[in-house]
Amino acid sequence: MRALILGCGRVGSMLAQRLAAEKWEVTVVDGNADAFVALGDGFPGKRISGRITDEEILRSAGLEGADLVAILTSDDIVNLMVAQMAAHRFRAGRVLVRVRDAQKAGAYQELGLQTICPSRMELEAILREVALGPKRS
Repeated sequence: MRALILGCGRVGSMLAQRLAAEKWEVTVVDGNADAFVALGDGFPGKRISGRITDEEILRSAGLEGADLVAILTSDDIVNLMVAQMAAHRFRAGRVLVRVRDAQKAGAYQELGLQTICPSRMELEAILREVALGPKRS
């Protein structure tokens, strides 16, 4: 299985390491080469420094034919643009896109994109804790 991870922050680097440990062929792209430090020296995958909005960078990273594309930058607009390219122009396998703004996440889903919204997930976790947590006196 081949994975392309766009964004090598905390989540991107952890996902890359986990998939590599599961014997996936992993390529990570980030605009900041210093971000790859989070992968560690033993990371067996590819590291490509460049803008994730650049089609040539995406091609060289193996977007075409990737089984999974995870778009995990902190910029919702960039994430949307690249997710649409991956899903519609390159016909990538599974495209997951992080969207921090819960309202935008709903709009992205209407476009047929599979979104992960950390702020919505955090809210749901807090609400579960409030409703199910131990009572305090």
